[in-house]
Amino acid sequence: MPALLSRESTSIVVIATKFFTVFTRPFPAMLCEDTIGAMLVEQPLSALPPLTARLLSRWPQIAERMLTEGLDATAPSELPDGHFTAEVLPTIHACGRAVLEAIGADREFTRAEVTAFVAPVAERHAEDRLPLSMLISAIHRSAQALVAEAAAVADPTQMGEFIEVFSRLLELLRRINMTVVDTYTEVEQSIYHAEREARRELCSALVRGLPAEELAVRADTILADRYTVLAIHVSEPARTGSAANLVTRRRIRLLQRALYELTGEITPATFDGASGIALVSNSSENDIVDAERFDELAARLSQQFGVTVYLAEFSGVSRDGIPAAAKDAGELTELARLCGHPGGCYRLDDLLLEYQLTRPGPARERLARRVIPLLASPHLLEALEAHLRHGADRKTASRRIHVHPNTFTYRLHRIAELTGLDPSDPTDSRMLAAALTVHRLGPSRKQAET
Repeated sequence: MPALLSRESTSIVVIATKFFTVFTRPFPAMLCEDTIGAMLVEQPLSALPPLTARLLSRWPQIAERMLTEGLDATAPSELPDGHFTAEVLPTIHACGRAVLEAIGADREFTRAEVTAFVAPVAERHAEDRLPLSMLISAIHRSAQALVAEAAAVADPTQMGEFIEVFSRLLELLRRINMTVVDTYTEVEQSIYHAEREARRELCSALVRGLPAEELAVRADTILADRYTVLAIHVSEPARTGSAANLVTRRRIRLLQRALYELTGEITPATFDGASGIALVSNSSENDIVDAERFDELAARLSQQFGVTVYLAEFSGVSRDGIPAAAKDAGELTELARLCGHPGGCYRLDDLLLEYQLTRPGPARERLARRVIPLLASPHLLEALEAHLRHGADRKTASRRIHVHPNTFTYRLHRIAELTGLDPSDPTDSRMLAAALTVHRLGPSRKQAET
């Protein structure tokens, strides 16, 4: 092997190993533009060493292949598309540019810098309980993809030198593996993990109306006299398989991060990835979070989860009133979903009619029976919903369900025959709207089955 390596051939493995250190670092919540700008030192490609410049020009494709190769053989197939991409890929682009600039300046990364890149990644994945073997496999797959790309852009005459310095990549892999294992161990043994579980137990106790003073001490939390009770509901079918737990833990982490940024404190919550309650303390009137910020929170969670998220909020609730408020808030999120409303944060005033219609009683049961004759004819239910949405504008209503206006009119007549309520009559129309609302929430289905 040559004793002396050229500057460009040495950079092949240096780049491979250094880029590899940043492949899975999550995009910190998230990296703001100012932070990214501080990491980058803009230089024209012509000012960089030739191999560095070539890799930089191809970096978006290389970064995507690293992520793809790293995950394809390790991530569960049931995971939703983009589960890792939203956090990881932006970081590859941002940090990759910074690493290339460092290489262009002929500056080596220290062992401490390698640890600084890798430890946050391992900590985040450990908190999500991503299997350690999965992460290590992804790291090695990513390294292989990067080496292949570096070899592809290198001059074939430099392959001997490339092999000679390949041992540096193996040493870096050793350090990364040690850092990942050490970090996983620390997270598992961390007192903060116990505190997070204690906060969950505290929230559960308050929601059930149980004594909570001892749990508050364990959770290192001061009990407030009043809380904002926030229900969270994710609209999607139940998940199964090994990916379900990973999705759940990621959502719990994202919710806690979002609530912390909203309130400035760690919020007790029972959210399990699909639904739950969070308790935001209101130590004074000034601590009640603006309603608009909860609307923004719902939009943020929907974007991060990749599914529709419903929130329901009751502010200024006394500690004794938490169980009832939590029950009502949970029902509001379900009402919003079942009534076909868009995701967002809802209050009782937003769903007063729907809420009252769902209260148990003989009137609700009798109201639910009015639409039973329509349940065997989905096209009639569809026509009724379109009529209630568009009122007297039958052309728009018929167009919405893709039928001729005469066909639409016939269907309304048929609804009147079956239910005894004429959709064209204002009073009967209101009755049908109320009955249909109750039907969406379930009782009419149960009646039909019996």
